[in-house]
Amino acid sequence: MRLIIVSGLSGSGKSVALNMLEDLGFYCIDNIPVALLRTLVEQTVATGEATWERTAVGIDARSRPADIADLPQLVTALRERGVGCEVLFLHADADVLLKRFGETHRKHPLLVSGSSLRDAIQREVELLGPVINIADLTIDTTRTSVYDLRDAVRRRIADRELDALSLMIESFGYKHGLPSDADFVFDVRCLPNPYWEPQLRGLDGRDPEVARFLEAQPQTRELLEDIVGFLEKWLPRYEDVKRTYMTVAIGCTGGQHRSVFITERVAARLGRRYTHILTRHTELPGPPG
Repeated sequence: MRLIIVSGLSGSGKSVALNMLEDLGFYCIDNIPVALLRTLVEQTVATGEATWERTAVGIDARSRPADIADLPQLVTALRERGVGCEVLFLHADADVLLKRFGETHRKHPLLVSGSSLRDAIQREVELLGPVINIADLTIDTTRTSVYDLRDAVRRRIADRELDALSLMIESFGYKHGLPSDADFVFDVRCLPNPYWEPQLRGLDGRDPEVARFLEAQPQTRELLEDIVGFLEKWLPRYEDVKRTYMTVAIGCTGGQHRSVFITERVAARLGRRYTHILTRHTELPGPPG
């Protein structure tokens, strides 16, 4: 049996994630109070009936703070009973959330008289702290479209076998800041930059010309071996403690050449061992992946 708990900040895309899971065959229930979650599981998921074999529930900060604080213990108890319980947490930068609420004219669930929308967002972050701490997978939707989020839910959650590690290798550009949802971050800005080669400037790290340029640099091969060696050594340790999702971010200045090339090579090498491995290039145009 599989239970997905979907939580996150208001405006970050919880409804989008739940709707996608419903489209993928999950039985979805939104905005259930945490206090009722145990009863719900006993009456549905834990019965073993096929109807509830894949269930997703939405939880937000409108539950009582004490109940939210107890959620980690509840998740542990469910797993001990054999329920495949996973926690997905969605978040976005405060400025982006402010803009989304301004565009939709929705009222934030924690907004009260005398406080600002920014205050409500910060209060929500504090209340959901226990959920953030136990999240198996966090997705930052600051720069993610609705379509990209739906794709991420499908690829990372629905397509993953229950006991398999879902491994995402993503490239990014430091000029846009560090990705907040990464478990490991590797900086490849020490490599020669193809951007300064006029014939390579308009290409990206997936193009053969860029690959040949970088492969000709001894430090590229050395850095690639070090990154792969580190991950081959330590990822199994996370599997030992039942981590189900890991995200590895590889960055260069613009996220166009070096990080993309290394991301592709790391994914190819780790793909020899891991069956559910995905790639994503955050700075390149087109669909993710």
